[in-house]
Amino acid sequence: MKLENFTHFFYDFFISAGWSKPIAVWVNFILNIIVFIIIASALRYVFIKFFRGFLSQIAAKTKTKFDDYLFSNKAIVNLANLIVLIVGRTFITDFLIDYSSPKALIISIVDIAIIIMFIWMIRTILHSFKDYLRSLKNFKDKPIESYIQVFMIITWMIGIVLISSIVTNKSIADFLTAIGALSAVLLLIFKDSILGFVASIQVSVNDTVRIGDWITMEKYGADGTVIEINLSSVKVKNFDYTITTIPTYYLNSDSFTNWRGMQNSNGRRIKRSILIKANSIHYLTGEEIEELKKIQLITAYLNTRTTEIDKYNTKNEIDKSLLINGRNLTNFGVFRKYVDQYLSNHSALNKDMLMMSRQLAPTPHGVPLEIYAFSRDKVWKNYEHIVSDIFDHLLAAVPYFKLEVFEPPTTHDIQKITQNNTRL
Repeated sequence: MKLENFTHFFYDFFISAGWSKPIAVWVNFILNIIVFIIIASALRYVFIKFFRGFLSQIAAKTKTKFDDYLFSNKAIVNLANLIVLIVGRTFITDFLIDYSSPKALIISIVDIAIIIMFIWMIRTILHSFKDYLRSLKNFKDKPIESYIQVFMIITWMIGIVLISSIVTNKSIADFLTAIGALSAVLLLIFKDSILGFVASIQVSVNDTVRIGDWITMEKYGADGTVIEINLSSVKVKNFDYTITTIPTYYLNSDSFTNWRGMQNSNGRRIKRSILIKANSIHYLTGEEIEELKKIQLITAYLNTRTTEIDKYNTKNEIDKSLLINGRNLTNFGVFRKYVDQYLSNHSALNKDMLMMSRQLAPTPHGVPLEIYAFSRDKVWKNYEHIVSDIFDHLLAAVPYFKLEVFEPPTTHDIQKITQNNTRL
């Protein structure tokens, strides 16, 4: 049976049954469309089964995982859909040979469907390629999404031009001419995408940010791990499990902190101060020195230091009736030495990196004694525990040196002063 005879089968049947010609024509048209859809669906099912079986055998013999990602992104289904549409486009003219008016519309719809499915097939391949590159160590932290999005924008623009040409029945050259005239408008519409594309290239080339980096950008409330870099935005998963989205080009125009250097180093920096009251700092008397010698970490230091000071003062006949004369030890200086010894003996600190205590410039709130060191453990939770343990110990040690930590007066302190003044 010829295809032309098949398309008239229902028409001939209804005419022989006594139906009127107009009704027989349109019922025949509807049934032909239904038959066409059924055949196309059957072909789609056969193609999917065939490609799935055939390609799975090939995939089993290959070492690359790219074919596995094609399977997971439904490339076989999209390929089958595309082939069915192309085959259908070839034969639909014969199915609708007697229906010139709806035939043109249906052919246009099928052509548009082929273009969209072809674009979708490209998208599937690109996403499979992205997933494959993500599995490779060298590309795991690169902004691949940005390049895929740029390619897809170009593909969609070409697709829209082709679809518009089909819908309006005008040549592609006419649309390209119109797009050239509207280029300024298009640049304005795609400004963020263009800026994002340029920024993503700069980010990749300069290695500013990678996926998995911990970044802090206070302006946008971002403090966490970068989970995605695409054409328009960078997604940061904050430590409170919220997601902050930052425009990609802001990574070049604004400042932010990338903690990758710290994570790749041998330690995480500790830089924190204790504020000591200035009026609690004084020269140490002999009795106070003897008392401090009981602190084992600085016993050897005090023995050596006091011997050196006594020799100097004796040699130069220093009048020690006043402590200010000659060379002396201060409780603050001895405390700094204690801090240095304590840090050097701390097992959680990296001894191969810079480690010290230093006195900063006096402030209205006291004299800062800053601890500058690096913990071996860089995990945030463990790091905070180490810092807390160090400062718990040092804050508790301050009174042993007759020093005081600065604290603003509380309501209780003011009430106590008031009560003392009232008694006087």
